[in-house]
Amino acid sequence: MNPEAPYLGQNCTTPYPKAEVVRRWLWLLVQSTFFRWSPRPCHTFRASLLRCFGADIVGPVVIFPTVKIIFPAKLSLAARSMIGPHVILYNLAKIRLEYGANISQHCHLCAGTHDYSQWAMPLVTSPITIGRNAWLGADVFVGPGVTVGELCVVGARSVVVKNLPPRKICAGSPCRPIKDRPTPL
Repeated sequence: MNPEAPYLGQNCTTPYPKAEVVRRWLWLLVQSTFFRWSPRPCHTFRASLLRCFGADIVGPVVIFPTVKIIFPAKLSLAARSMIGPHVILYNLAKIRLEYGANISQHCHLCAGTHDYSQWAMPLVTSPITIGRNAWLGADVFVGPGVTVGELCVVGARSVVVKNLPPRKICAGSPCRPIKDRPTPL
């Protein structure tokens, strides 16, 4: 009898301890009720809920109720940062928004992937940093390990898989710098 042929995900197990899985389920419950049902202007309330689950939030921030966050304890928000409607923060590693960083609607920041060179496809994570006063336009995808420089503007629907320099206007798939960004007035 022939042994079963190898397949992707073979012998794959969760990298998280049971306590972390339980915290994740509890957060899912809170996120899908109190967080999601809170009125749109209640940004301080949502920030408080995230802090209860370990998020590092300093100063006033804007967080819309339709935002989806996987691990609050791996989220760091500086003052004046904003996470817009329907944003997904798949923060398997730390995601940090620096002062004034602005994430527009429907963006997806993904801080994890899998090692496809192994049958088990183990999880590989790498942090994402969105620089001071950087702006991600609508529906931008940011991959693991990316840093978006300060005052960088990323055009709508761009796919960011490499670091972007500060003070540039960037766009495309893959995203690349197009021109300098002048200092706002």
